[in-house]
Parts: sequence; structure tokens; C-alpha cells
Amino acid sequence: MIKMPVKTRPGKPSPLGATWDGEGVNFALFSENATGVTLCLFDSVDAAAESHRIKVTQRTNLVWHIYLPDARPGWLYGYRVYGPYKPKAGHRFNPSKVLIDPYAKEIARTICWNESMLAYPQNRPKNDQVCDDKDNAAYAPLCKVIHSAYDWDNDQPPKRPWQETIIYETHIKGLTARHPDIPEPLRGTYSGLASEPMLDYLLNLGITAVELLPIHHHVDDWFLVKKNLTNYWGYNTLAYFSPDLRYGTGKSSPVDEFKDMVKSLHKKGIEVILDVVFNHTGEGDRYGPTLSFRGIDNRSYYRLLHESPEEYTDYTGCGNTLNVTHPQVLKLIMDSLRYWIEEMHVDGFRFDLASTLAREPHDFNRASAFLDIIYQDPVISQVKLIAEPWDLGEGGYQVGNFPLPWSEWNGKYRDAVRKFWKGEVRQTAEFATRLAGSSDLYDTGGRSPYASINFITSHDGFTLKDLVSYHNKQNKANLENNQDGENENHSWNCGAEGPTKDPHIQALREQQQRNLMATLLISQGVPMISGGDEMGRSQEGNNNAYCQDNRISWHHWPLDPKQSAFLEFTKYVIRIRKNPVFRRLHFFQGRKIHGSEIKDLTWLSPSGKEMRDAEWHDALSKCLGMKLSGEAAQETDAFGESIQGETLLILMNAGPDTVPFTLPYHRKNLVWELLIDTTQQNINPTEHVFYNTKEAFPLSGHALAIFQLKNLKPEKPPPI
Repeated sequence: MIKMPVKTRPGKPSPLGATWDGEGVNFALFSENATGVTLCLFDSVDAAAESHRIKVTQRTNLVWHIYLPDARPGWLYGYRVYGPYKPKAGHRFNPSKVLIDPYAKEIARTICWNESMLAYPQNRPKNDQVCDDKDNAAYAPLCKVIHSAYDWDNDQPPKRPWQETIIYETHIKGLTARHPDIPEPLRGTYSGLASEPMLDYLLNLGITAVELLPIHHHVDDWFLVKKNLTNYWGYNTLAYFSPDLRYGTGKSSPVDEFKDMVKSLHKKGIEVILDVVFNHTGEGDRYGPTLSFRGIDNRSYYRLLHESPEEYTDYTGCGNTLNVTHPQVLKLIMDSLRYWIEEMHVDGFRFDLASTLAREPHDFNRASAFLDIIYQDPVISQVKLIAEPWDLGEGGYQVGNFPLPWSEWNGKYRDAVRKFWKGEVRQTAEFATRLAGSSDLYDTGGRSPYASINFITSHDGFTLKDLVSYHNKQNKANLENNQDGENENHSWNCGAEGPTKDPHIQALREQQQRNLMATLLISQGVPMISGGDEMGRSQEGNNNAYCQDNRISWHHWPLDPKQSAFLEFTKYVIRIRKNPVFRRLHFFQGRKIHGSEIKDLTWLSPSGKEMRDAEWHDALSKCLGMKLSGEAAQETDAFGESIQGETLLILMNAGPDTVPFTLPYHRKNLVWELLIDTTQQNINPTEHVFYNTKEAFPLSGHALAIFQLKNLKPEKPPPI
């Protein structure tokens, strides 16, 4: 219970948010167009109204501020902000709504949906031009003042080089919700991911980084709640500094539990990358709720249509777009990123719909303020930065156009690999370009192969198993009449739609999964595995499971024998990827050794000879080989030491028929050892099968094979 009277002092305009200094708390809130601000204090998360309203009278450089010497960590608060309610002028102030602080470090109570959360009346046809005065204090989210005296215990970021990185994209809850070896109270939480069974699983898999779907506190859309669904993925951010309350155990602060998770992953050498959503917020379109930014300063925080300021510019498909051209909004983003790096120890970010952030004013601009300030920032520029290089606006598809130091989700890689293994015609040349690192996209401006984040599946779309099991999406569980989700998936069901008992189709689907996973892991660039693909997770054909917080989205534990076999296959290919020929710092260009030119990459036809121009343009060609020279692939490690790989040969046949593929001649006394044949379900690395050079290997239809060059008769060492 907060005692009366509450003492006040003027306070300071910086830092923004609620800051405990050891004696009291400073509150600071930016609003350019407000005429007044009231700080509201709540006695408990169950309170139906604030216990105190404190008028904030000090304003410096557009920041409203006040200091409470008696305030302490744990106090709950929100704001009421005064100003004109004139949507046609872009203003949507409504002091009957309690608003959360954009700089809140913890959300103590999430939204409870009620008509009072909307700023216009609901008892008449939609008319957001009329202000509604229903008080929402009983239902609004609440902020908590925090002070974390966390012991990081000398935590050090792993700082994995990009070329060694293997990303595992996953969801905090979905990964752990059904794991039988994780204590039930920890399942679906930060602590669940930090548990020993989960850490051991990730470490044994061989990945180096987890990319977590949004963990900023988010809003479950009202239209979903009415359907008993949720915004499971979390791409509906409400608070950019607060770890989502719902992934905490409730036994301690979600801030500390998040830090525990990061520290535990770091001890295993695994980096933490956050998927962040700075392109829009959870307040939706003009008819959405008033939760924070809209009621604090709508004109500053959002892009509005110049000719109709009551409407939002929508490059995101989510109803609104944050106004990154405004200095305060840009500051908010940068402050948030630095906070998660410096205070929460994360190792990088994946930016959802990143093209939106670089629109200045409307077109994508490589020299935008957002991209420039990222490049110049001494903290943010040093972590891993990944762009989703598109949005839904005109000119939003910008794959290959982000500058240093960005890496990008390579959508062209995804499509090319899917089309090739589906067996489409005229795909060989495009497929080869993507396997070799997409130099056509990234070999400019000093960029390297690791600018390409290679993925075949992600959270958005079919899982790997569904990609080879369904031709059509099956999204009826989303209750949108199967109208949502992508229609063109470049998928192939291998002869039947969905589950089947046909053993031949089942075997082909398993083989196709092995083809796709192996392709991903032997490609130049940074591979990203969509969590669960390594165990054959299915979403029953749902390619837009954003609202499915249930068995459709959750990982399927424990694993059956087929899932376990595919998991072992994935682990084995990850081990093979450690060969330096797959982790190049530079694009293929050949090099001289002892005065002789050696090709680092050679593309081969089934004859065993180098591909000719005519063969590249053969519309029916679906078979090729890729020889990677270990000698020519020399790179240097972090200490400047030379690293030389083994010479490997990858053969790929997307057609239905077996092709006799002549293994290339290299030198005398050398043979090719078969490492992988995707026609085989089980892998036994201890079995050594050798083929002679110039021998024809029967490359089965819909198959991939990997060979390593071996010297069975090593030269005698020189006499001592």
C-alpha cells in the first residue's frame, strides 16, 4: 500500500522511463504534442483503479518528468496523457485510458480485453472520430519499477565468428512445452530453455545460436481472444524493453529469469539472437486499442497518411507503421537495442520486416538514418544484425540491398532450393548460385558469403516435413476459412496429400527431408534451421500457425524412431559442415598454389567433367555435382593460422531416375569415400565405403551424396 502523501521533486528528463537511483525513482515520458501528463500509481496487479494520481508539471525538451523520493522498485504505474482528441489532425489523446510507459523494463499485468481499451464508443457503428470516456484502469496493462542487482558471474558472450555460426530459430514455449525431462513448472518458460535437458539437446545438435521468436512483451489481438486463440508467435509488440511476462515462471522477475537463460546458454557456447519487431506495434489500425504510443503521442510515434492523418501508413500488413523518421522513435529503437545488449547480454537481433525501418521517407534508402546510426553505433554495430529484407509496401523486396554490417534472410535461396528438389525445370543454374553463397547478391561493398542467412523453412510457412507432405495449406484451425497464409509454397507432397500409409511415399518424403537438410548445411553462408525440422516436426499442413499455442506448433517430444533417425542424420551433417570448405570467408575465385591455378569450386555434369554452358541452360537438367577443393579453400582462423579443408564432392539428383555419375579424376592413389547417401535412413560414420576415381556412382533419383577425397596410399615420410 502506497502511503499518502506522495512527495515529489521536479526530476530529470533523462533517462526516459522509471529509474531507481538508490533513493527514489525518476519518471520521464516523451510527448511532443501532449498538454498534460498524470502519473498513476497502483497498489497491486489486481487493483481496479489507481490509488494515486500525480500531476507531472515539469517538461524539458518535450520530456515530461517527475521524481518520487519515496518510490521503490516494485511499484506499479501507468500514465494518463492529456491533449486533443482530433483523429483527422492525427491526435488521439484520451486521459480516460491508462497507458504503459514505452520504456517500461517490466510489465506486471498484461491486458484484460474490454471495450474500455478502445478510445471510441462501441455502442454505435464504427466511428473513431468520437472520443469515448470509459475508464480502462481495471483492465489496462501495468508497468513495474525495477532494479536488477543481477550477478552475471563474469558472463562472456561467445562471439562466434559468422562463418562458424549455425542458427536454430525457435519459440521459447513451443520448444519446451512438451519435453518430458523438463520439470513441468519450467516448461514453456525462459527457465525451461535454460534447463539441463534443453541445453544438452542444443549442444549435442551442434547449433551455435538460438534465434528466439519475439520475447518483447506483446498483445494477444482481441479478435483472436474472442476465438480462444492467441498471438502465439508474438509479432505484436507492446513493450520494447520488457521480456514477455508469459514466459516467466512467476517465481521471480522475468527479467532475472531471462538473464539466467542467457547466462546458461553462454556457458554452453550458444549465442542468443532476438527477433525484434520495430516496424509496427500491437495497437493495430485506427480502430485498435489505445495502450501506449497512440495515447502518448500518435503523431510522433506512427506514420500517418499526409492527406488523411486519421489513417495509418501500413507497410506491415498489421495496421500501423512506426515512424522511424521521427528522432524520438529512432532513439527508442536504439535505446532498446543497447539495453538488450548491455543489460541483458544478448548477442544479436533479427529485424522483422526490416525494409520498413529503412524507408525514408517512403522508399527504401540504403543511406537512411536508421541504417546509418546502426553502422556508427559502437555497441549495436558489434553484434550480429540480421535483416528480413522485405515488407508489404511497394518496393519493399530488398534482398541483397542492405549495407554492411548486415546479414539477410535470403528468400531467393529458400525458393531456389525448394524448386530444385521439387523437380521443377530450369532451376539448376539458380540452385548452384545459391549453394555457392549468392555472390550475385552479396559480392559487393565488402560483403562476404555470411551476408546470406540460408533457410529453407522458418516459423512462417510449412515445416520441413510438411513441405514434402502437402501441396496445399491446411489452415482451417486458424478460423479464417483457410484464406490466410501463403498460397505458393513450392512444396511437393511426393504423391499424396497429407498423412499416408503408403511405404514408398513415406520413404520418399524422408529422403527429401534428408536432401533438403543436407543442402542447407553444405551451402556457403549461414544456415538457419527452423526449430523442430531436425526431428521431422509437423504442423499438420498449417503454414501460418501464428495463433496456434497448442500441439500444432509445439515440438513433439518424445521422439519416435524415425524422428530420432533424422535427428542423428542432422547432427552428422552438422559435423561434416565443420570442414572449412563449407565455411568460407570469401567468395569462390580460385587461387594459385606453387604457381599452379587451382579451382576452389568446380561444377560437374554426370560425365564427371566440368559443366558446359549448354548444360547450364538445359531446361531438363536436374543433376549436377559440386567439387570443393580443400587446398584452394585455405582460410585463416581468429589467430591468423592457416586452415585447410578436405576436398569434398557433392552430387545432387532432383530427377526421378538413377543417374550414373562419373566420379572425377583427381590424382593417383586417391579414392572417394562416401560420407552420405540420402537414400539411406541410418548413418554409420564408422563404415567406410570407397569408390575409385573415374568410377560411375549410381546416383539414385531424388538423392544427394557427399564424398571426401582420401589417400589410401600415403607417401612415405622422408628419411630422418
